[in-house]
Amino acid sequence: MNRASVLPVKLLGWLCASLLTFSALISFSPPARAASAAEISADAMAALEQLYTQDPRMRELGNKAVAVLVFPNIIKGGFLVGGERGSGALIRRGQVEAFYSISALSFGLQAGAQQFSYALFFMNEPALAYLNQSDGWALGAGPSLVVVDQGYAASITTTTLTQDVYAVPFGEQGLMAGMGLQGSKVSRMDPD
Repeated sequence: MNRASVLPVKLLGWLCASLLTFSALISFSPPARAASAAEISADAMAALEQLYTQDPRMRELGNKAVAVLVFPNIIKGGFLVGGERGSGALIRRGQVEAFYSISALSFGLQAGAQQFSYALFFMNEPALAYLNQSDGWALGAGPSLVVVDQGYAASITTTTLTQDVYAVPFGEQGLMAGMGLQGSKVSRMDPD
């Protein structure tokens, strides 16, 4: 047997072992204490204000939006197989209207752990209605979605807002390196 044919078998075995280890860690880890509605509300409002303070253009975006869904604390981690999870609040006219969770599973070349915040600016009623009518909204499906990074944010003006939803990640801490295919699912929840 030549060396080239052994490598894929070893890599496949290593990938399977990594997946089993990751699954076992998730299965046997103690459940995290669920945050209360008051805690999620306070954290979401504080995170949104932090975003507005960091970049005043985001406040303009928030003023144009019909609602903003804020996930103040998303935890992401993995090694080849990764996941992320967080809870957030839908803020409309300065008041918390509903609560949502976000979760994702990803596969690919990735390693590390990261904590970050995420704000989804819903620019029109049909996009917001889609969030409320869908049984778990997969980001990238449904209304048109644009992820806003610092470079894109610099070009946003009130006349260039043409998408249904703008997604803004912010407050990153930790290190997550690599590439992967990912689908985040946003679902309505009812915290205590």
